[in-house]
Amino acid sequence: MAKDRSRFVCQSCGAVHPKWQGRCDACGGWNTMVEEAAEARPAGPAARAAGGGRRVAFVGLTGSAPPPPRIPTGIAELDRVLGGGLVPASAVLVGGDPGIGKSTILLQAAARIAQGGPRVLYVSGEEAVEQVRLRAQRLGLADAPLGLAAATALRDIAASLEQERDAALVVIDSIQTLWLDSLDSAPGTVAQVRTCAAELIRLAKTRGFALVLIGHVTKEGTLAGPRVLEHMVDATLYFEGDRGHQFRILRAVKNRYGATDEIGVFEMTERGLVEVANPSALFLAERRGNIAGSAVFAGLEGTRPVLVEVQALLAPSAGGSPRRQVVGWDQGRLSMLLAVLEARCGMTLGMNDVYLNIAGGLRIAEPAADLAVAAALVSAATDRPTEAECVYFGEIGLSGEVRQVAQAEARLREAQKLGFAAAVLPRRVARGAGRAAAPDGLRLSEIGHVADLVAPFAAAGQERRRPAQ
Repeated sequence: MAKDRSRFVCQSCGAVHPKWQGRCDACGGWNTMVEEAAEARPAGPAARAAGGGRRVAFVGLTGSAPPPPRIPTGIAELDRVLGGGLVPASAVLVGGDPGIGKSTILLQAAARIAQGGPRVLYVSGEEAVEQVRLRAQRLGLADAPLGLAAATALRDIAASLEQERDAALVVIDSIQTLWLDSLDSAPGTVAQVRTCAAELIRLAKTRGFALVLIGHVTKEGTLAGPRVLEHMVDATLYFEGDRGHQFRILRAVKNRYGATDEIGVFEMTERGLVEVANPSALFLAERRGNIAGSAVFAGLEGTRPVLVEVQALLAPSAGGSPRRQVVGWDQGRLSMLLAVLEARCGMTLGMNDVYLNIAGGLRIAEPAADLAVAAALVSAATDRPTEAECVYFGEIGLSGEVRQVAQAEARLREAQKLGFAAAVLPRRVARGAGRAAAPDGLRLSEIGHVADLVAPFAAAGQERRRPAQ
């Protein structure tokens, strides 16, 4: 008889250790080890061969396959992020902060799909049936033919899904609440989340329904549970935004059936999440063009060009170490830009408190925002507004050079569509064989060094300080 073995699994990262220890060597977490029973494995090649495997057929790279069918959700922004809709027999993981709108958007999508005819099931492990019904009434979805249940036992859920032969979509809210009685660990632990997710994904693949799992996030903003959970699913979506702000950003960080880094923009209202077809106009709706410290960035989120306002504020430091507060951008990159402006352009910014904000709740990650941030900082430092109808994009290097960025024409078309008259962009993008064609009515200003950006502000400041004759 095989001897029972046990192992210790970190509940933060899923690393396996042969014995208990206070600190995980993989992630550095303290007191995260939980003992689990190890699965017995056959020893030796002969024992493994006794399992009765069959030969796997190998094929060449040539050949073609039709694109996978899609189930439209009825929400254009959600379909954009998914790549055109839900794919049957696929698994999608949706994460986000508590109260950000994960359950709301999926309840809206499930109700709209059910109204179109397919069988849709919604399993809630966090709320009772009446609580979900109250939310549906508030959203105006009470009449949708949606199959609703409240359960947390995986065996019961799996047995019910085996009986539902015609289900097209199954939503689990949330995966951290499910538990399997054959495991000794509590719900939400690494073993429970991994095992429950694997069984649900197996059912989705065999039965052919689309599976959507809602996942909790940690205080660092990552999905709670084992990292392998993100590898098991076909798509991973994150909800971004502040609960106190009306805008929500749904971002795809993994998608086997569509583009990654695609975003969908929503607005939280009393009737739930409403899709925003033109997010650039919404992000710039409250912008005032005659305020120093403001610049418009022509960005790119996935395949969608988006225009957002970059706001900067400089204030004299009260003493000690100056503050650097950033919302929606990388704080380390801000420090780099401040150093470049001081070292390459002779500006004195080190003794000021610097505050930077990306208006609208959007988080910018691409380096193309460097030029817009620099324009906002220079504008705030010289107390002179940027041109009201001008957009900025370009990457800034440590020597002060302005580097080219991808898809300049898409950014320029978005700026022209919203009525902007000028654009400041890298010189290389607008020269040579890769010249970016300027849309009608849009004036391009090419710059090769960040000093070319600072010079007009400095000249305007000297002109203003010159005494009248």
